Amino acid sequence: MELSFILNHLGEDRETYLNAVAPPVFQTSNFCFKTVDAMRQTLTKEFEEPFYTRGYNPTVATLRKKIAALEGSEDALVFASGSAAVAAAVMSVVKAGDHAICVKKPYSWTNILLNQYLEKYGVKTTTVDGSDPKNFEDAILPTTKLIFLESPNSMTFELQDIEAVAKIAQKNNIATIIDNSYSTPLNQSPIKLGVDIVVHSASKYLGGHSDIVAGVLATSKSRIQKMFSEEFMTLGGIISPHDAWLMLRGLRTLELRVDRSSQSAAKVVAFLEKHPKVERVLYPFSDSNPQLAIAKKQMRQGGGLLSIIINAKEVSEVERFCDNLKLFLLACSWGGYESLLFPMCALHNSKSYDNPLPWNLVRIYIGLEDPEVLIEDLKQALDKV
Repeated sequence: MELSFILNHLGEDRETYLNAVAPPVFQTSNFCFKTVDAMRQTLTKEFEEPFYTRGYNPTVATLRKKIAALEGSEDALVFASGSAAVAAAVMSVVKAGDHAICVKKPYSWTNILLNQYLEKYGVKTTTVDGSDPKNFEDAILPTTKLIFLESPNSMTFELQDIEAVAKIAQKNNIATIIDNSYSTPLNQSPIKLGVDIVVHSASKYLGGHSDIVAGVLATSKSRIQKMFSEEFMTLGGIISPHDAWLMLRGLRTLELRVDRSSQSAAKVVAFLEKHPKVERVLYPFSDSNPQLAIAKKQMRQGGGLLSIIINAKEVSEVERFCDNLKLFLLACSWGGYESLLFPMCALHNSKSYDNPLPWNLVRIYIGLEDPEVLIEDLKQALDKV
């Protein structure tokens, strides 16, 4: 299906809402019925017809169609956060006594879910270095039901060979989930590479305007129907109709925003790699990335997110760099219109720094500002280190 059609027209049955160009927000919790029989019939089809917004809402349904089409899946679900989408996906696969394999350094709440929270319910997780597919194969146990991927991750950008890992999982009847937030459906298509379930923090590029928190997952119709009646309806981590509408609006410019962010990031990376105050640049499409071949194999281009390790001896030097930037906002998240900065040194306030990531690592998100202006801002701040 053609991309611009998906973003601008798919699922928008304009004749059913007075031919309005933009879809309405069905800002209602409830839907009423003229007869008991009509209510009875709809209650048996809550997956696909409006009964109560916790289950089906027409605004959210339009968004589901677009997300599924973008990912090349049969269906999708939309959640109130990325962590809610991850939790629903994982919990739909594993039960007490099962074993999961997860790549190292995933999103922090994915890590907590798999390596702490689900342990209370008898689910064990093994964490592996995902750079070699054989590490996944070697970690498989008779009870392994899930392999969780994040390629690339959103701090240090390690990748996995998605197709190779998916083949290992299929051979062993193991479900696969991947967090595709960094690449978006535009730059990476995990389902085409054999992955079962794709999840996103939709607060990032899919929303794109730093005004919603949301999550999505895309997979087969049968998996979606099972999740809908179990994890989705039971746990209730739904998105509001208004936030779904904001996300629909954000999708209109997804291609333009992702391309602009990526192209600008490539220019910024080229500058940073030559700067003497930058020890190392971490970016999937950097020429110095040892996994560059994998990146080019399964990604269409890099995103706007990268990290640098600053050539500094004291935390104060990193702080000086960050505090002197004029255009980059000090904030978490990424994927919006604004350029952002997140320094690892913000996570500690003492000499006993307990974090697997180096204290002089700074994550940078390149937004939609002019890249040359951003480079000048980075230059003047680095010169103060």
